[in-house]
Amino acid sequence: MIRNLSKEHSLISNWVSELRDIHVHEDRMRFRRNLERIGEVAAYEISKELPWEVKKVETPLGIHESKVLKEQPIIATILRAGLAMHQGVLSYFDKADNTFVSAYRKHNEDGSFDIVLDYVSSPSIENRILIISDPMLATGTSLAKTIVALEHLGKPAKIYIIAAIASKQGIAYLEKEIGEELNLWCGDIDDSLDENGYIVPGLGDAGDLAYGEKLQH
Repeated sequence: MIRNLSKEHSLISNWVSELRDIHVHEDRMRFRRNLERIGEVAAYEISKELPWEVKKVETPLGIHESKVLKEQPIIATILRAGLAMHQGVLSYFDKADNTFVSAYRKHNEDGSFDIVLDYVSSPSIENRILIISDPMLATGTSLAKTIVALEHLGKPAKIYIIAAIASKQGIAYLEKEIGEELNLWCGDIDDSLDENGYIVPGLGDAGDLAYGEKLQH
């Protein structure tokens, strides 16, 4: 299931337009906050699909039978670009266990790059609901490698993926790798990638825009 949260005009489409806008890019706080907001809205929408149970809650005047989440999900992100969106998801699933993965592009002299995954910090995800946030779903390779690495820690009951912007190529790649189990919630979907594997029109490098430029190795 693919959900494009900008398909109908909403606050999401406003926030995505600001993420794209070169005239707003100098305001890092606003950039991070817009990613955070998208994470919050996506978390709320996903919460409607999660298992719930009835809990008897004692009030000062009686007992109320309230619908509550059966269990908190595990929320994961890919460092460093995913941190702001992850915080938005965590704001809504505030009791959730957390997973952090380092996956980055290692650039080669010929201009190509490899995805290097060298750090995973996570609880067991066996039979747990897993929500992974990553602002840019470009080629889909880093997300696919992340899912493979996490599945070594257990087979999740279900995986949800949140992205600010996804490319059609990245979606097709994940559909091939994950199949019918793909559940993607994104702020918007773009048509293409450039020769360097960046989404066009996209928004640029989300990590650099959120936290400053980095040296390439």
